[in-house]
Amino acid sequence: MSNTLHHKLATMLDVVYPATDTGLLADQLLETMALARDTSAPPAHQNNWDEADVMLITYADTVQRTGEKPLQTLNRFLDDCLKDTVSAVHILPFFPYSSDDGFSVMDYLAVNESHGDWEDIERIAGDYKLMADLVINHMSARSRWFENFRKRIDPGKDYFFEARPSDDLSAVVRPRTSPLLNAVQTEDGERYVWCTFSEDQVDLNFANPQVLNEFVGIIRYYLERGVTIFRLDAVAFLWKEVGTSSIHLQQTHELIKILRLLIEHHTPESVVITETNVPNRENLTYFGNANEAHVIYNFSLPPLLINTLVTGNCRHLKTWLMSMPPAQMGTTYLNFIASHDGVGLRPTDGLLTEEEKLRLINTMESFGGKVSYRRTPDGKDQPYEMNVALFDALKGTAEGGADDWQLQRFICAHTVMLALEGIPAFYIHSLLGTENDHERVENTGRLRSINRGQWNLDTLEAELADPLSHHHNVFTELKRLIAIRRKQPAFHPNATQFTLHLGLQLFGFWRQSMRRDQSIFCIHNITDEVQQVSLGDINLIGTDQWQDLISGLKIDDLSGSLTLKPYQSVWLSNRE
Repeated sequence: MSNTLHHKLATMLDVVYPATDTGLLADQLLETMALARDTSAPPAHQNNWDEADVMLITYADTVQRTGEKPLQTLNRFLDDCLKDTVSAVHILPFFPYSSDDGFSVMDYLAVNESHGDWEDIERIAGDYKLMADLVINHMSARSRWFENFRKRIDPGKDYFFEARPSDDLSAVVRPRTSPLLNAVQTEDGERYVWCTFSEDQVDLNFANPQVLNEFVGIIRYYLERGVTIFRLDAVAFLWKEVGTSSIHLQQTHELIKILRLLIEHHTPESVVITETNVPNRENLTYFGNANEAHVIYNFSLPPLLINTLVTGNCRHLKTWLMSMPPAQMGTTYLNFIASHDGVGLRPTDGLLTEEEKLRLINTMESFGGKVSYRRTPDGKDQPYEMNVALFDALKGTAEGGADDWQLQRFICAHTVMLALEGIPAFYIHSLLGTENDHERVENTGRLRSINRGQWNLDTLEAELADPLSHHHNVFTELKRLIAIRRKQPAFHPNATQFTLHLGLQLFGFWRQSMRRDQSIFCIHNITDEVQQVSLGDINLIGTDQWQDLISGLKIDDLSGSLTLKPYQSVWLSNRE
């Protein structure tokens, strides 16, 4: 039958592997995934999330306790401190690795022994939706596959992408300044392997269908251990072709569709997230026609929101928000303003001018931040990301420098994120208000280490219990805001959103629940000065009772105004 899973899969494979017997390949992939040819499709446009979904992003070993495996400590911290706060956990690569804090994987099917074991992973997956990285673009140069590549034996012989120094690679887009090709001695002599990110991270060759089959097996293994959310790391670079940019190629998009098809037929509630740190228009293409990523990262949000709060001007943030298409049902955005990586600058292309980017970079450097670079096709080095802890990124303004509004500015940023269309994701160091870790940068020699510090659990618990500690104040207030958010139907990730026009000092938008039984007007003072909000400008319906969900203030006079203190936010709702 033409509508069977096998037929759909073979049709997609035809696009990627036209010279292959795709019927046989489809059979192989279905067998690897333990799926029948006629497995029923999950319901179309199904939202596997709601307003109660909030994600935590963390390394396996960010929180540690002497004598205990970090994954066990993480589980303890989740259960003791975040059980009623987060619904999902993204544990960054927890596999054996050789570099890049886990993103140079040596063995996809093993848990790093220093972190714990699969039982620890399954225990967390039993209580929280678990997101794991599928580091799909590249693998460690110290992996068994790559050792086999050197020896010219399987599995691995043809698993890595090769090119020649004489090839035309002038159009290749990549986020690093290191050499693209690296010479490797093999049993067949010298070969040049493609390394988008580093010499230790060798790009895989998906032109070989057996590489795809290997990853389908890896995915099934993760699903059987409780992983239901798959983050496709650096997936934009997956398919390489000499003479092209080797980014966003058609085969890459088709491979994402193939993986999604297999994943959601195996586990209908599963979710595929693409990690594509690129300009906004390019990022949006990974939704496809609601048949690629279920979720895409809102990569433009972090730099634009930080820029808004340090300049006191929301023009660019508002312009961007108005341009964002509502996600179709069954798809949504992942909203974040900090992560284990730096704050990307490519997502501001076309949104900030070069002068504005430079001003933002200079401001972050004045607050202790660093800057990483990438090499463009014309051989020039351009700023790629700002490396800074979010708490320190918001310690002041571009004009006035550091000030006394750091905590309020930081909370304001997260209040914006919590209310926007999409699923909110908190990097653990933001949830804890962790500052720049300059000592870790010196120890590792890597700029991204500035925001990848580690906490001793006993020390952390003491800080969180101390009312005089900013860590306590950050954690307590963010948990309070999250608790409010999780009860509001108008904050469903797919609820209606419209941008409000309240000038450049007030950033606002309106959310309405899908049943239209709740409206919330989200208004944020993004300056260090008091601002007035005319209630008449936001057209509150007179027959409804309105109150601010954050402060509890009830609105009695709809013709009056609200006074917002510096960086204060209000969520005006017509239901409690």
